[in-house]
Amino acid sequence: MAADLVLAGTLASFLAGQATTLGALPVFFLKGISQRTQNAFLGFAAGIMLAASFFSLIIPGLEAAGDLHGGDKTIAAFIVSGAVLLGAATLHLLNRVAPHEHFISGPMSGAERSKLSRIWLFVIAISLHNFPEGLAVGVSFGSPDQTAGYATAFGIGLQNVPEGLAVALSLAAVGYGRLFSFSIALLTGLVEPIGGFLGVGAISLSSELLPWGLGFAGGAMIWVVSSEIIPETHRDRQEGIATFALMIGLAVMMSLDWIFG
Repeated sequence: MAADLVLAGTLASFLAGQATTLGALPVFFLKGISQRTQNAFLGFAAGIMLAASFFSLIIPGLEAAGDLHGGDKTIAAFIVSGAVLLGAATLHLLNRVAPHEHFISGPMSGAERSKLSRIWLFVIAISLHNFPEGLAVGVSFGSPDQTAGYATAFGIGLQNVPEGLAVALSLAAVGYGRLFSFSIALLTGLVEPIGGFLGVGAISLSSELLPWGLGFAGGAMIWVVSSEIIPETHRDRQEGIATFALMIGLAVMMSLDWIFG
């Protein structure tokens, strides 16, 4: 049973990640997308991630912690709150250690940026963004109701489609070949099943880890939204379309979780 669970969680995170590949396909016949459209794509992704963090991860984590500790809400709150903060702190440390660039706005501080080419800095940024998504999908398959896992995988995959397009077109716009840009988008999607495998693998080892895993993944995704995506979409006073798209993404993911969860 544990092996089936690990397989299902890893496969679901792989498929969600490869939605990035599907989104990158238009790079072969589109010249580019406007800043406004990129902001809308990123805002939609942020809404999906926020809703998934709470409805598919944090709330189920609180319920799982309560079940493990005799319904004690105080203990459950401390466990999941600690896990959320741990997830956010981990992404913060990775962000500080790994040299990378934002999706659009350019260079960020990091360790020895000059030793890495711009393209690999960009790939690291995408990897930091995608890993907690895969982790979220994998961990959600460890919850008692596995339909939450399918809803999370579908929602993450949905937001990966415009993300893949934005990544591929952004690379093509700065001079990289279309095939190369498409290939990089495809490879960044492969980060998600790594996170998915680690997440579902940890949960399958012990049910005690479930609320910790759910909270950790939720905290990591919220950190990405707050630190990476929202600031990116609020540059140049173009936050209106991004905010509206965020609300649509949140409503879509909330609906998916409620219907399928």
